[in-house]
Amino acid sequence: MKPFLACAAALALVATAAVAATATFISKAGKESGKAKLTGTDKGVLIEIEVSGLPSGQWVAFHVHETGSCEHAGGHMSAGGHFNPAKAAHGFNDAKGPHAGDMPNQYVATDGTLKAQVFNTFVRLDGGDNAIRGRALMIHGKGDDYKSQPAGDAGDRQACGVIK
Repeated sequence: MKPFLACAAALALVATAAVAATATFISKAGKESGKAKLTGTDKGVLIEIEVSGLPSGQWVAFHVHETGSCEHAGGHMSAGGHFNPAKAAHGFNDAKGPHAGDMPNQYVATDGTLKAQVFNTFVRLDGGDNAIRGRALMIHGKGDDYKSQPAGDAGDRQACGVIK
């Protein structure tokens, strides 16, 4: 009985401290289109997202961008480029890459909704040069080719959320 109680207590502790940051996605039209929950660990950040109104039935790029600004009127360009504190090349397929903000493409369902859990080992939620709180999460209109500079030919910025 004691091992069960210890396990239940550990699960309760994890459940109460699960979300350390959030982001609300804003669409190209300026409307709220989804949410993200971010959990920091000593190995990286788990990012859970659900965003709607995206190009349906295709792969789209998902990145951390350098600036915590998501002005839709300017096509979310206020978020700046990819988060890249090490000044690396873009992409998983570049020998001098990737950026800390580069993450794998995600698939959007036929209803235009993206649901994903991504673990980024290149970043931390808080503390140090790789901290992402106050920066932006970005979903692009096309898949990242993992090699084109500076951003993987990922297309228009579809949805942006500031990490708070």
